[in-house]
Amino acid sequence: MAVKTYHISLASKGDGDIQDLTERVAQRLAESELKAGTATVFVPGSTASITTLEYEPGLKKDMPEVLNRLVPAGVRYHHDSTWGDGNGYAHVRAALVGPGITVPFEHGRLCLGTWQQIVLMDFDNRPRRRDVVVQFAGE
Repeated sequence: MAVKTYHISLASKGDGDIQDLTERVAQRLAESELKAGTATVFVPGSTASITTLEYEPGLKKDMPEVLNRLVPAGVRYHHDSTWGDGNGYAHVRAALVGPGITVPFEHGRLCLGTWQQIVLMDFDNRPRRRDVVVQFAGE
């Protein structure tokens, strides 16, 4: 078994920005020359998440709206009292969605559904530079 690690660097607008990473992950898989195994996609940091969804205009609006109802910005979070940075909601949202996912691959292709894309969701209250770690384990 081989393990190969890649990085995807990108600029995010923050504030619920959602970016499709599917093609970039698939390109790294092709570069790895691995045919079967698992891909782990992970974002370091505590105010962004990696998940899957159908990357289309409606869901790109729905996800931030739902998360704002569940974890609203503009209310008091204890984190904000600790650091004074006003992004306590971003930390809670990121913890709920999670920092990474695992996707199997076979025949050198990610095993994603037809309408399923790998996305980065950045919840921070400011633009950020994000470094996404993509690691393939397989043969």
